[in-house]
Amino acid sequence: MQALLAVSIYLVAFLAVIMAVHAIAQLFFSSGDRKDRINRRLSMLASGMDHRDVYSRLVLRTAMSQNGRGLLRYYDRFCIECQQAGIEVAPRSIILGVLGLAGLLWFLSLSVSRAASFSGGIADGVATLVASLIISVTMAWLWISRRRANRMRLLEEQMPLALDVVNRALRAGHPVISAVQLAGNEMGDPIGSEFGLIVDETTYGSEFREALTNFARRTGSQDAHFFAVSVGIQADTGGNLAEILEGLAAVIRGRATLAKRVKALSSEGRASALLLSVLPILLISSLMLIHPEFYTSKFSDPIFWPTVVGIGVLYLVGWVMIHRIINFRY
Repeated sequence: MQALLAVSIYLVAFLAVIMAVHAIAQLFFSSGDRKDRINRRLSMLASGMDHRDVYSRLVLRTAMSQNGRGLLRYYDRFCIECQQAGIEVAPRSIILGVLGLAGLLWFLSLSVSRAASFSGGIADGVATLVASLIISVTMAWLWISRRRANRMRLLEEQMPLALDVVNRALRAGHPVISAVQLAGNEMGDPIGSEFGLIVDETTYGSEFREALTNFARRTGSQDAHFFAVSVGIQADTGGNLAEILEGLAAVIRGRATLAKRVKALSSEGRASALLLSVLPILLISSLMLIHPEFYTSKFSDPIFWPTVVGIGVLYLVGWVMIHRIINFRY
């Protein structure tokens, strides 16, 4: 039994190294390419790629199934988060990288702890495996959330400038789709590629309003939703679109100023919320990795599992309360 367990652990460690190296290599090469370009869509077109291939890679590659059920629904949501974060690596590669990192942590834990001699039993191995998965998933979640927040901030900073370009083009006599295409060619990522995708969707048969709605859903930005709703209302009721976009740009700039003030005033609370949310998970998981017997020896205690459930419920309640306190609507 011990020999079989040892072979299984070494096999898992070997697969974990392969998956981790594969994910790290993809992230490294994609980040190196990203430094050499301003607009992903224009760079792909300049390299000789067809318009449909560019559109398929930027949009359809991470297309979500609207009728996903069970685990597919969570995978769809994960794909949306990766797309909004501007991650060019396939979501499946990120999942493999997380599993590879978890396998490495699990192997290292078994190697440096008493479980390395396979005397701790299956309970210690399962506990360290769970801890490795928790730490890997938490690190991936923090990385994706950070990238998504940075991309969202950059997109909302570029949005008023892009609307100004569209506004000037409309006043010069260009059609609205040509004005959006001009803004997509002039602006850098992420707004440049997103506006270019609006033009591509319209070229391939979608209505302009539908393309704007997809743009708002794809980015997850409230400013993008305002843009889509404003154009949709103007299409139904009529009016001067240039004046509407000028007013919208002023509103977005005002919201951006207010958002910076709110974030400055709530920075201490947000930092405390992040610390209180992540620190308990990392501490408990690290302790399970280093000394799994600290928890596994208490599994037979009748009060252990009710205590774990109670602490988990209190943690979730506290997380929800902190989340509602630090998230302001403006």
